[in-house]
Amino acid sequence: MRYATREIRLASALVEAADTLVEGFEATRYLQRVSDHCVELLDARAAGVMLIDDGRSVSLAASSRYEQVALDLLEAQHGGGPCLDSYGSGQPVPPVSIQVAHAADRWPDFTERALRHDIVTTFAVPLRRSENLLGALNVFAPTLPDTSPADDVTSELHVAQALADAAALGLHNRDTYARYRTLSGQLQEALSSRVRIEQAKGMLAERWNVPADQAFMALRQYARRHRLPLDQVASVVIEGVADDAELRRQIDRSTDGPA
Repeated sequence: MRYATREIRLASALVEAADTLVEGFEATRYLQRVSDHCVELLDARAAGVMLIDDGRSVSLAASSRYEQVALDLLEAQHGGGPCLDSYGSGQPVPPVSIQVAHAADRWPDFTERALRHDIVTTFAVPLRRSENLLGALNVFAPTLPDTSPADDVTSELHVAQALADAAALGLHNRDTYARYRTLSGQLQEALSSRVRIEQAKGMLAERWNVPADQAFMALRQYARRHRLPLDQVASVVIEGVADDAELRRQIDRSTDGPA
């Protein structure tokens, strides 16, 4: 029953991790929720995510439970630690006894701080999308791992890896969504700009009783002479606040060659 309950909670956590295409998305808060789920599912003291780019930490997020402890332990890994090891290999770092690692001089800065925070065991899994590594999820536990049966340890890693994979997918989808929204906005603005220019050109051609290409020439020459965006000149024409006489003089000037 205990494992069935955890499976249900894990399924719920994975669904939440996939929900990144929302307004007001904030990456740090999102990764904190992932870390919170990790703590709850694995009975850990704390957990945190280190986003890494080109081998260097670029962002940290920690569980709301013992947040400062988790942040301190993530920050202590500048000289080495489970996050960097997992990121470097692309593989999980299985549960490690802090006492044993400290005695072996493995990750000295990290293990020293972990001992001060009464952390007994740590492990980490990579945050990855296909072959693209984004960072690592680090778990900090107050007890030694239960190695009887051995499948329990593997299960802990599998749960953490499932959460990390879901988070990596969520971040990837959010990034793709944001880029397409930006592109869509740019295309919409370009279309709106073109519509304004065509509208202004038509208004001037009708007002001056000249061909549309001459009206467009006047708009373009005026924009060049005053170092203004063509769309901005078109807007003031549409709004009726443009200097009509100065605009029309551009037609005569254009016959003398480039301005």
